[in-house]
Amino acid sequence: MISTQHPLHAKLPQIALVLITMIWGGSFLTVQYGLQFSTPILFVAFRFAAAAFAVSVISWKSLSGFNLKELLAGASIGAVIAIGYGTQTIGLQSISSSESAFLTALYVPLVPILLWLLFRQKPHLMTWLGALLAFLGLVFLTGNGFGAIQLKFGQIITILGSIAIALEIILISHFGGQVNVKRVTVLQLIFASLFCFIMAPILGETHLPQWNWMLVSILCGLGFASAVIQLVMNWAQRAVNPSQAAIIYSGEPVWAALIGRLAGERLPLLAILGGALVVLGVITSEWRPKFLKKKKEVHS
Repeated sequence: MISTQHPLHAKLPQIALVLITMIWGGSFLTVQYGLQFSTPILFVAFRFAAAAFAVSVISWKSLSGFNLKELLAGASIGAVIAIGYGTQTIGLQSISSSESAFLTALYVPLVPILLWLLFRQKPHLMTWLGALLAFLGLVFLTGNGFGAIQLKFGQIITILGSIAIALEIILISHFGGQVNVKRVTVLQLIFASLFCFIMAPILGETHLPQWNWMLVSILCGLGFASAVIQLVMNWAQRAVNPSQAAIIYSGEPVWAALIGRLAGERLPLLAILGGALVVLGVITSEWRPKFLKKKKEVHS
C-alpha cells in the first residue's frame, strides 16, 4: 500500500525540535534579564513551579495513578535539573548569554563519556573526536588561546551545570520506557522547584524577589516555554533518533548567540571561534560516517 502522508507531516517532529531549540536559545537572554529582579536559585524555583503548573494543566487527564518508580524518577531527574539550571543561572550573573549557551552545549559530548564512566558503555571513536574539538573550543571560548585554561567563576559553574544536564539526559533515557512520560514530567518539574526552594536559604538567598509585572511575565513565559519544550521533546523523540536530535539541539547556542548579538552582546573573535568549535564538536560526537561502519564490518 502506497503511503499518502504528506512529506511535511513526516518532518513535523524534526521541525518541532528546531522550533523549541530556537525558544531554548532565546531563554538564556530572558533569564539574564530576569535576574535583575531576583536571586538566581529562587528565580529557577519559581520558573519551574510555573512550568509544573503549565504541564499539569496541559496533561491533567493523565495525572492519576502515580507509582513509586515514577516518584523515584521524578525526584532524581528533578534533582539534576535543579543543579543544572541553578548553576547555569548563577553563571549568567557574570558571563554573557551567548557564552553560557556554548558552555552548556558541552552536555552533548559529555553524555556518552559519562555513560562510559558510570556504566562502562564504550564511546564511539567520533565521540572522542567530538569531545576533543569541544575541549579545544572551550580553550578559545574562555579567551586563553593556546595557553592554560584559566576559568572564571561563571564559566566553571556553567560547565558544572552542563554535567548535571548530561546526567538529566541519562536519567530520562534510563527511566523512559518504565514510566508514564506526562506524570514524570510533572513530578520532575515539581521536585526541581522544591529542591531549589530548599537550596535557596542554604546558599544565602533569604529575600523574596522584587515582584513586579515584568518579573511575573518573565516567569510565566519561561514556565510555559519549559513546559512546551519538555512535552515536545518527549513527543518528537519517539520519531527522531537520538543522534539526529542531538545535532538539532546543537543549534541552541547558535540561536542564543544570534539573539544575544541582536540584543547588543559582542563576543571577541577568539570566543566566536571557540563557540563554533564547541558546536562542531557536538555535531562530530553524534556523527557516524559510513566508511567507519564499513571498516568495522570488514574486521568482524
